[in-house]
Amino acid sequence: MLQDSFGRVATDLRVSLTDRCNLRCSYCMPPEGLEWLPNPELLTADEIVRLVTIGVERLGITEVRYTGGEPLLRRELVDIVTRTTALGPTPQVSLTTNGIGLSRMAASLAAAGLHRVNVSLDTLDRETFKKLAHRDRLADVLAGLEAAHASGLRPVKVNAVLMRGINDHEAVPLLRYCLEREYELRFIEQMPLDAQHGWRRENMITADEILVRLQAAFDLTDADPVERGSAPAELFLVKGGPARVGVIGSVTRPFCGACDRVRLTADGQIRNCLFATDESDLRSAMRSGASDDEIVERWRSAVRIKKAGHGIDDPTFLQPSRPMSAIGG
Repeated sequence: MLQDSFGRVATDLRVSLTDRCNLRCSYCMPPEGLEWLPNPELLTADEIVRLVTIGVERLGITEVRYTGGEPLLRRELVDIVTRTTALGPTPQVSLTTNGIGLSRMAASLAAAGLHRVNVSLDTLDRETFKKLAHRDRLADVLAGLEAAHASGLRPVKVNAVLMRGINDHEAVPLLRYCLEREYELRFIEQMPLDAQHGWRRENMITADEILVRLQAAFDLTDADPVERGSAPAELFLVKGGPARVGVIGSVTRPFCGACDRVRLTADGQIRNCLFATDESDLRSAMRSGASDDEIVERWRSAVRIKKAGHGIDDPTFLQPSRPMSAIGG
């Protein structure tokens, strides 16, 4: 198992396939983009599958989420998913994407065995989308959502980040849109993971604020008021269900005590937390001829030293040098 010193066991592996993205969302990167990793530094498809296989067959990983950057930009994506879903025991395999290109790839990904997708959608307004993402691609995202639903990648989950003075008035319209189409919406507090290091707590729309706005328009009740386990989202039934909406209070309502996630970056670094300041290099070990047993021990050692929490409220907190696009969501 991948167990840390606090007894938490990592079973959910987030794998970044690339740091590249075709949007420039302001809470992630500057309008001009970033300096991308050179191709030789990226894990190859075979290296990714090798590490995922070790995770599933040797270390108890039961869920694999492919992320980016934007994972749809990775040419070998369908092959990687196919090889992952062929593992035994078969993990739950999902994808986090901005949805651009998903309309073309949803059917192929479903045929490869992908179980579901999470698609980012922060606004339904074209002009606001252009302001947030610095690209005019809202129509492509909406088409991607429709294709995913039609291809059976259900439940289609939608991730939304509300930003004060920009799209915070859209909480209710976003939920109505998702309810009408049987998507499951998750609101996520904006986290200090932007490349510009411009995050300020006072500018963040909190989980409490989100709920106040939603409760003004919808009848919400706790979906499971007793125990949510390691799930990051607090779930609420809408009008008694079965439709649900989630709120992920990563900053104000941290769920670190039950965290079961570990991350593999596109260049082969193990990170035991989104906000970790240390990494463990598996790429160099593999390319130097390390055996699977050696990889296992390096991976276990990396998770063993995981901190109790992300520490955003601690005065000594330091934002990680890597932005979200380079870590993987």
